[in-house]
Amino acid sequence: MEPTLMLGLLVAIGVAIVGYMIFDSDNSSSKKRVGKLAATTAGDKEKKSAFSFMKVDDSSNRRKQIENSLAELEKSQKDKKKKSKSLKAKLIQANLKTTVQNFTIMSAVIGIIGAGVPIFLGASPLISAGIGFVLGFGVPRFILGAIITRRQKAFTSHFSDAMDIIVRGVRTGLPLGDCLRMIAHEAPQPVGGEFQRLVEGESVGVPLEICIERMYERMPLSEVNFFGTVLSIQRSTGGNLGESLDNLSKVLRGRKLLREKIKALAAEAKVSAIIIGVLPPGVMAMVSVVSPDYMHDLYFTKTGQTNLMISGLMMAFGIFVMRKMINFKF
Repeated sequence: MEPTLMLGLLVAIGVAIVGYMIFDSDNSSSKKRVGKLAATTAGDKEKKSAFSFMKVDDSSNRRKQIENSLAELEKSQKDKKKKSKSLKAKLIQANLKTTVQNFTIMSAVIGIIGAGVPIFLGASPLISAGIGFVLGFGVPRFILGAIITRRQKAFTSHFSDAMDIIVRGVRTGLPLGDCLRMIAHEAPQPVGGEFQRLVEGESVGVPLEICIERMYERMPLSEVNFFGTVLSIQRSTGGNLGESLDNLSKVLRGRKLLREKIKALAAEAKVSAIIIGVLPPGVMAMVSVVSPDYMHDLYFTKTGQTNLMISGLMMAFGIFVMRKMINFKF
């Protein structure tokens, strides 16, 4: 073999050996680095799994917080409803200046007089006690409830107009406080009086949310609750107050129309219930005037008085059932 050819073969074999060594060393180093990274990742995973029991599930905590807040809100609503049914709250809702003690004393005096007069006229103690209970316990609370109902109806009928005043004022650039003062001075009662108290409370530094909450205590209506909710959301998140109150005004007017429609549909049932409830005592009163001897045994014998009491209780129960059937909650 020629020397030149042999030298070329040796050079080629040397280059091949050197290249193989270079590439093999690069692959081995990269494999080592990959191995180190994998080991490090595995170690981190082992550490994380070792402390995984210390993790806190954010979604479960958030869910618990929402459930707790909803439970507190429901509890506060129930407490508000219970407070609104107390005698003190009803006196505040009727806008009466008297206290619970004075109202109770006045009711007791009326009951004693109502029971004493029949006894003085010769009626039995049982009937006299029943008359005294009705006059002392039922009649004052019935009058109180009628005053509250009339006041709430007057407030509801003008509250949507007050929302329209606020909407127009806000859209023309007036601040909310000036709009509230405008309603307090120009709106009819009881809307003007309630907003006057709200403005006075805000002027002495009471927050608006608390003022509206006090208004809700004096006027426990859904409309007032909606108004307070809109203002609180607008204060916390921002937004167009005029548009929000305009939507609220439309909702209130829709509720008013629906309420009037329900009253119209239930008018026939109410008239029928009134006739059924008034007819028996009315016939008894007319017969007592026309023929007193015919009703003598009913009024002045023990059996007749017992039957009269039983019939009175049955009539009261029947009127109560009819009232529940025709008194729609809306």
